[in-house]
Amino acid sequence: MSVLEIHKYPSRVLKQKAHDVRDIGGHVARMLHDMVDTMYIANGIGLAAPQIGVLERVIVVDTDPDNRGKNLLKIINPVIVESRGSIVWEEGCLSVVNYTAEVTRAQEILVRGWTLDEKEIEIEASDLEAVCLQHEIDHLEGTLFIDHVSRLKRELYRKRLRKENPELVEAAGSGTGTLF
Repeated sequence: MSVLEIHKYPSRVLKQKAHDVRDIGGHVARMLHDMVDTMYIANGIGLAAPQIGVLERVIVVDTDPDNRGKNLLKIINPVIVESRGSIVWEEGCLSVVNYTAEVTRAQEILVRGWTLDEKEIEIEASDLEAVCLQHEIDHLEGTLFIDHVSRLKRELYRKRLRKENPELVEAAGSGTGTLF
């Protein structure tokens, strides 16, 4: 079991767009395995490769924490190909510490991607699973759930974060990998 570091907002890597995986090989299998371990240890229900500092289009999702692994999804190069309806969900994120907010998402989606054994798959999801998949796919585009809330709410979170973590402001000023 390998538990990886989860990058926290305002890390620059979280705002970068991930690249398509072109070769589904051993490194992707190891990364997916480590991502699942990391997600479970952090008590999350989803994790995207950029959150561990890897700019590849890979996500893991398991929205049933009481039955870990039963409905686990490991998706390479996921794309939302259809969406319907609208739902508001209280979201949080392993990369956005101590903050939740209501976000409006599609209620039903169809996701297309690839498995480790190089098979194309389609996943029909609704409600929590749809929200989680959209949230993780957003990470692949360099978008965080806080980008979906009002500017005022975002600024209040940033202000609180600066107050609680003044070292982040220093790091941002020195160009060492954070944004403020």
